[in-house]
Amino acid sequence: MKKLSIILMTLLLATTVVWGQDYSSKNPKAIKLYDKAQTALYQSNIDQALRLFGQALEADPDFVECHIMMGDLYYDAHKTAQAKEHYQAAARINPTFFTLVWKTLADIALKEGQLDEAVVDYETFIKLDVANKPRHAEAQMGIATARFRQEALAHPVAFNPVNLGAAVNSANDEYFPALTIDGQTLVFTRRFPRNANTTATTAEEEDLYQCLLRNDKWSAAQRIAPPLNSTDNEGTQCISQDGRILFFTACGRRDGAGRCDVYMCVNKGGTWGNPRNVGAPVNSGAWESQPSFSIDGKTLYFVSDRAGGYGGLDIWKAVFENGKWSSPENLGPTVNTAGNEMAPFIHYDDHTLYFASDGHIGMGGLDLFCARRNSAGEWYKVENLGYPINTDGDESGLIVAPDAQTAYFASDRAGGRGGLDIYSFEMPYKVRPMVTVCWKGTVTDAKSGAVVAADIQIIDVATGQVVANTGSDAKTGGYMVSIPEGHDYAVNASAKGYLFYSESEQRHFDDDRLLYWHTITRDIALMPIETGERIALRNVFFETGKYNLLPTSTAELDKVVELLQQNATLRVELGGHTDNVGNAADNQRLSEQRAKAVYDYLVAHGIEANRLTYKGYGETQPVADNSTPTGQAANRRTEMKVL
Repeated sequence: MKKLSIILMTLLLATTVVWGQDYSSKNPKAIKLYDKAQTALYQSNIDQALRLFGQALEADPDFVECHIMMGDLYYDAHKTAQAKEHYQAAARINPTFFTLVWKTLADIALKEGQLDEAVVDYETFIKLDVANKPRHAEAQMGIATARFRQEALAHPVAFNPVNLGAAVNSANDEYFPALTIDGQTLVFTRRFPRNANTTATTAEEEDLYQCLLRNDKWSAAQRIAPPLNSTDNEGTQCISQDGRILFFTACGRRDGAGRCDVYMCVNKGGTWGNPRNVGAPVNSGAWESQPSFSIDGKTLYFVSDRAGGYGGLDIWKAVFENGKWSSPENLGPTVNTAGNEMAPFIHYDDHTLYFASDGHIGMGGLDLFCARRNSAGEWYKVENLGYPINTDGDESGLIVAPDAQTAYFASDRAGGRGGLDIYSFEMPYKVRPMVTVCWKGTVTDAKSGAVVAADIQIIDVATGQVVANTGSDAKTGGYMVSIPEGHDYAVNASAKGYLFYSESEQRHFDDDRLLYWHTITRDIALMPIETGERIALRNVFFETGKYNLLPTSTAELDKVVELLQQNATLRVELGGHTDNVGNAADNQRLSEQRAKAVYDYLVAHGIEANRLTYKGYGETQPVADNSTPTGQAANRRTEMKVL
């Protein structure tokens, strides 16, 4: 809550006196003492001013200006009880003399938890005020906050924060936790006194630390080695779901664009490379900080006070496409307000955003909220996480683990190890994100077994949207990706010199196992582009018993187009296959028609016809047992063979 400064209150009262020509008091002694007190105040002699104002009130207890000035001085000194006593006296003597007093009384009552009293005082201010109409919105916000707090206090949510312990927390400040999708790597910011021998200008240093989860216990926090950490400050970071990219904030660097900028660093084979400024247009001459990176592997959320926002600090996003960042887009008035929005965290479901705000209705100060995004990409349904997760203080920097149940945040609550500590707690069901699954494995050469650095995409079959982007590590071949449950996906892995990997993945809620977070291990073997090699196009779909391509086939067929465009001398055969249900002659004919449909699609999308052939094999080349539905599904396929 914001209070009036002494200077502002003084100027307001001085204006009242000058234009009104008369004080509220007619007592000469009281007026003389009041004038002396004003002089002492202008000379910054606060103690003498208080003493003289007090003497003026002894001469005239109904001297309204004296009560207001003493209330303001005590308020500025955080002596709320004395301030309130004088403000109430001024309001009682003359309710309309200085109506802003009612709002200040309401602010005090709200801060002290006197919620009914706060509502009455705010409403009185709105009723009596005529000179400060712009402040009516603040009063309305105060009323809404008081009523929200009443409701929240009456219906608290379950909240049992657990300190992560000595391995993570120290006597210094730890905050802004970040987590990989497998939940095994925790990265956070630690602030500690800087070595006296350094030439740095700041007294405290911020560095990035890392812990690993082993046998359900966090390993001792280790400072991430240079060049990621430096003699400058690094903090307010996020780590990509696969642990390969880390974004962080650094301020005042020579390569910076503004006060604070967003930087990024890439991990290759367990070693962090040199950090680099992500550059314009993400960074500007304004303040950019607190990044969060989406599972789609290209969308960066961050906080900025750049022009074009709705308030002080807003949440923005930029998309990395065709080798560069798009112009940042404000998340709009559903998320951003005239206040401050900060500390965004986009969950692994890519549809739930958590953030801190003092502009949305809450408990007061910065509260934690979540917003949902619909299929059209629009943000809606901003929800307060509730009390006692939120208090009348400031809460910020929350993340939610991929299990959709465990939240992490920093707090200086009693019982910690010192300063800010990182805690975990179980997220209330109402504000949980969607369930996701961690899909991880290793990409190798199908013939040699050597690791392969591949690009991996997860595509929502229904929409054709790429929902997750990642890659396998060049040194280890390892990859890790998150998939929201409840959809059908096309999974593609591609690398130069290889046929792409194609798999379909159905993530439906018809299995109790899909209602909670878990890990799937899926190793990928890429087939080199060599004559005679073939792959099954698992995400090419047809109408039942027909050869009409379904729209859900587009993503897969476009990958075939891309492969053929990148390998201009490659010629392929498109083969259609069926199960053994029905007449063999009908199956033969259907398989050829389906292969021809794929052929026609590729030609229509720019592939020369002389590079393609098609053939129907009917039910003659099964790859699985036709006696089971699963086997029959595997046998109904389209294949691509290198000629």
